Amino acid sequence: MRPAVDRGGVPVVPGAPPVSRPGHFLHPGAVGLDVTRRYAAVRQAVAWCYRGGSISAEPRINDRIRVPEVRLVGPSGEQVGIVPLAKALELAQEYDLDLVEVAATARPPVCKLMDYGKFKYESAMKAREARKNQAHTVIKEMKLRPKIDPHDYDTKKGHVVRFLKQGDKVKITIMFRGREQSRPELGFRLLQRLASDVEDLGFIESNPKQDGRNMIMVLGPHKKKTEAMAEAREAQAARKAGRQGTTDAPSEGETAEAPADASEAPAETPSEA
Repeated sequence: MRPAVDRGGVPVVPGAPPVSRPGHFLHPGAVGLDVTRRYAAVRQAVAWCYRGGSISAEPRINDRIRVPEVRLVGPSGEQVGIVPLAKALELAQEYDLDLVEVAATARPPVCKLMDYGKFKYESAMKAREARKNQAHTVIKEMKLRPKIDPHDYDTKKGHVVRFLKQGDKVKITIMFRGREQSRPELGFRLLQRLASDVEDLGFIESNPKQDGRNMIMVLGPHKKKTEAMAEAREAQAARKAGRQGTTDAPSEGETAEAPADASEAPAETPSEA
């Protein structure tokens, strides 16, 4: 009876793990069965990490630190020196703080005494403020026709002015249809007119150029996005303060009643000596 073989001609042993064809790096005859098993274990570990395994971005704290000694930094930033891990944990308990590993690649690792919960909260608040103040460059697009109506032109120009005030770039596209493609100078004059109308707020970043049936020009704002955001916040705060001021101010009826009540009040009689 002939032994069973797979498609590559490798004998199939009942109960043995499947192997590949001869010459493949997973074949036992190529690198050895021991190396193949170790490679499989490494590949499984890598796959586990990509699936969200045990690797974490959080620093090790307290009992999770597995080194014999650490370079310790005090709560106020003072250098304590290299101390055994047990001594560092004892100091953390004494100060009612956490022992946090801040530099794991150093030899020995650098650890600091801190309130880890408070540290995480402050870091999250700083990241939130950074995202809030972060300026994202946005390119708005406005499409026009060569024979645009004057009222429509004013409306489109108003949108361009608003975008430039916000600190955004504006891509102006002139769309040609039919016989209009033989008159590109109409679109060029329209783009030049729009650029001259908004020259106080923006400049021509990309000169008009023909792109198929369209002519494109890019306008850039004079002020940065961060400056526009700061001005918008200041204007919003001023409007809010103005609304509060009008709410707290007394009404006309109340101011008129005050002197009337004062006049109706009886005058005090002089006391007898």
